[in-house]
Amino acid sequence: MTVRIVTDSSSDLTDDEVAMNGVEVVPLSIRFGDEEFEDRSELSVEAFYEKLTASSTLPETAAPSPGKFEAAFRRQQQAGADAVVCINLSSGLSATMQSAQNAARAISGDLDVRVLDSRSITSGLGTQVLLAAEAAAAGASVDDVVALVENLATRTHVVGALDTLENLKKGGRIGGAQALVGSLLSIKPILDISSGEVEEAGKARTRKKALIALRDKVMEAGEIDHLCITHGLAPGAEVEEMLDLLADIQPAELIRIGHIGPVIGTHGGPRVMGVTWLASA
Repeated sequence: MTVRIVTDSSSDLTDDEVAMNGVEVVPLSIRFGDEEFEDRSELSVEAFYEKLTASSTLPETAAPSPGKFEAAFRRQQQAGADAVVCINLSSGLSATMQSAQNAARAISGDLDVRVLDSRSITSGLGTQVLLAAEAAAAGASVDDVVALVENLATRTHVVGALDTLENLKKGGRIGGAQALVGSLLSIKPILDISSGEVEEAGKARTRKKALIALRDKVMEAGEIDHLCITHGLAPGAEVEEMLDLLADIQPAELIRIGHIGPVIGTHGGPRVMGVTWLASA
């Protein structure tokens, strides 16, 4: 049986990671006023943050249509897939998974498609996708890949430090972090999205203390795997500082570094810094 992996663009995988692992990415869309862009293909990370900084209003993100997912599933079938596992960003944050489920139902008689909730975002989701693709390439059955992802979803942790809460507040995605609104907007919020929803995990008064707080969250986790740093075009010096802070936990060469793209960057804002990891099995 040939199993192929589909995900959405909030996974923030690089083009090389997608190509090397045979993953298909279905893009969400980002709208700035009257301008709408398809994530990845029409709006790069760099161009997005330039527009975000210049825009007086928060852009809007939209889930892919069921038709886009259906087209992706059929492409995989035509390429020889006997089954598809579609891993999406948290259903608590987007209607993307619902769209994928509708597409899977539409072709249920033609192809075995399993739609899974990663309960995660950005490199947390990306890690699940890469490990699922690795298992599929090694010959795992569709049931085995599903079981793997369901296990990974319970072990995936995402913690982020925002430079501002303004984008999250404007977007209505603040969830359990409501206590941070108002007079605390000048504070650097620490948010935990490990449950698939946004929850308050602390606050820091300076950017440096916020990065230290991220390190402390990783240290508190005990034994971990697949540690990643992900950021919204934060200055290179801050990325290096984050690597230095994590050096006693994992050497830099074992830490994957990626960019937070438009889907999450819309709500996290510029210079958002995050760490994701898997709790050891």
